[in-house]
Amino acid sequence: MIQDIGPCKVFQNEFHTPKDIEIQETDTVFFFDGRTILCRGGEGEKLCFPTVEECRRTGIGDISFRYLFAIVRGKKKHQYFLFVPGPLREAEATMLLSAYHFERIFITRRIRPKDDCFAASVAFQLYSWYRDSVYCGRCGTKTVLSRTERAKICPKCGNVIYPRICPAVIVGVMKDDKILVTRYAGREYRGNALVAGFTEIGETPEGTVEREVMEEVGLHVKNIRYYKSQPWGYASNLLMGFFCEVDGDAEISLEEDELAVAEFIPRDKIGEEARDVSLTADMIMHFKEMGQEEIMKELH
Repeated sequence: MIQDIGPCKVFQNEFHTPKDIEIQETDTVFFFDGRTILCRGGEGEKLCFPTVEECRRTGIGDISFRYLFAIVRGKKKHQYFLFVPGPLREAEATMLLSAYHFERIFITRRIRPKDDCFAASVAFQLYSWYRDSVYCGRCGTKTVLSRTERAKICPKCGNVIYPRICPAVIVGVMKDDKILVTRYAGREYRGNALVAGFTEIGETPEGTVEREVMEEVGLHVKNIRYYKSQPWGYASNLLMGFFCEVDGDAEISLEEDELAVAEFIPRDKIGEEARDVSLTADMIMHFKEMGQEEIMKELH
């Protein structure tokens, strides 16, 4: 999946102050504007992002770079930074970096090597947090950066704000060696999906599985088994994957505000999914390869 960049590459997300960072010209600088990212390339081409050296040539100084994290490849550390003065409009970006243009953030899901894809998603999560935590949610005062950890601090009331992580579940609902595959209604992503949803206050992940399946497709489930997890920076999620079985009647009652399609698909009708990116695709392909009986044995 997107986060599986090891063992030859290591993600380092430790907090560092500016004085601890030695900026290299080959390091990457991410520019975001809403849900778009500044890049070069696209369909059929390698997707690239501005380097420190390119930014310096245009007059963008190091003071504009906020350190995010690093990925170590062998003996070489590659650092990633966020452009901090604020989101650029496309016309301004063209003046600064004429070879680049803004694309929707989901274009980064197709980046290879995969560690660049992972880096872009985590950078977008941090950009969203910095953007949304300018003011204290408790008293409305403008926040400042912590000097000791990745956090924003309210200088008036002392409120400490950490990067947002939202727990959510992905659910592989199985019945008679078929899996329930869905398509979202009214969302940017149009591919195959599974039942999914956020964990609510006072709820366990297993409770979320039961509630979301009932709300979205009107089914009761049993034998809920944890599979694996995934950080998903595009929506600040920590995704937890579960497989389960239908308990009783399998007639679907579709929640049309959430889903456009929901149907049980047999293993031999499932196409190939790019399982090296999303937990959803990984679960669909795992079901295709293993089947309901073997999955339940494996996760017992």
